[in-house]
Amino acid sequence: MRLFTAVVPPAAQLDELAAAVARLRQAAPGADALRWTRPAGWHYTLAFLGEVDEGLLPELEERFRRGARRSVPFRVAISGGGHFGQGILWAGAAGEDDDVAALRRLAERADAAARRTGIVMEERRHWTPHLTLARTRRGASPAAPPAAGLAAYAAELDGFTGTPWRVAEFSLIRSHPPSRGEDSWYETLATWPLGK
Repeated sequence: MRLFTAVVPPAAQLDELAAAVARLRQAAPGADALRWTRPAGWHYTLAFLGEVDEGLLPELEERFRRGARRSVPFRVAISGGGHFGQGILWAGAAGEDDDVAALRRLAERADAAARRTGIVMEERRHWTPHLTLARTRRGASPAAPPAAGLAAYAAELDGFTGTPWRVAEFSLIRSHPPSRGEDSWYETLATWPLGK
């Protein structure tokens, strides 16, 4: 099964972002050429585990439980935008320095827990808190206006900051493959409270 860990913002914060994204999609030229993700799937990935043998789940879940217990709740807000190369448009996260650092530590703990369970992870790289909003359609030319415009779309999100919320848990989520042109869909397998 294909798994990842994530922080999922509350519905009210997702609604705020959805309104900002709707305005962006209406105003930005070429926005309809991007493949936009659905708000129901928006989340901050902490660690992408990839394909995981179901037999590893009990140990993996126990390690995540321990990592959650060592983490304390913190406050963040969906804020700003950015892009990875010419392929992914995303919304970022903001908060006090300690809060953003707490989110980063949570991602590091999730990554370490998976590695200690024996899951072969991608090479570690600088983790950027991001919530994927859109992707360049497969087969699109890198010079096509939508791809070239990802920086402009991200700049449009620079003025957006949603209402902060208290992050008090993280989840293990299973990704199911897309069907009939839809996005992948997600199933929450377990959730752990922070600091408990």
